[in-house]
Amino acid sequence: MGQGLNRAIGPRTVHLCVDMQHLFAPGGPWPTPWAPRILPVIVELAARAPGRTLFSRFIPPHAPEALPGSWRHLYGKWREVTQQELAPELLELVPELKRFTPPARLIDKTRYSAFSSPTLLPTLAHLGADTLVLSGAETDVCILATLFDAVDYGYRVVVARDAVCSSSDAGHDAVLGMLSQRLSMQVEVADAQDILSAWRTDAAA
Repeated sequence: MGQGLNRAIGPRTVHLCVDMQHLFAPGGPWPTPWAPRILPVIVELAARAPGRTLFSRFIPPHAPEALPGSWRHLYGKWREVTQQELAPELLELVPELKRFTPPARLIDKTRYSAFSSPTLLPTLAHLGADTLVLSGAETDVCILATLFDAVDYGYRVVVARDAVCSSSDAGHDAVLGMLSQRLSMQVEVADAQDILSAWRTDAAA
């Protein structure tokens, strides 16, 4: 259950790539060491329909005090990741993906889920989206948070298994293992080549 595609992927699909930024690349302050391994796969997904691709970017606060509650504790520990200290270029997409913008759009967020951005839902509505293909980082944090919000909003969710990664192998495996057992009516997990083979796009994509 939860493995493979249940049906074809239609032209109302949007590819949502989460947080593939220098911030999370090897050498960044929050590295996902095997992000380079999934990057060529994400490039293939983005190239299929650049105009229906969204790239979220995780934007830390200027200072810990700018966010409430436990976020202050997080950025108190990681003050070097706040905008007071962070090099601005670390917030940018990696160049292999930045070249798709435009027509691909940027969705900036300050929380884990891409749906915390006030621009995501209006953008999805403008694109007439009914299905989201998820890629990016991290499987067990921002991907997972985005996935549950997408399900709550009624989207069909397809996770590109070979286009998501985490700094925690155990966390990554745990999420994919959970999805193999749960949510099979709303979330499908498939390799990118199977997604691309099943994805019917129109000329406007």
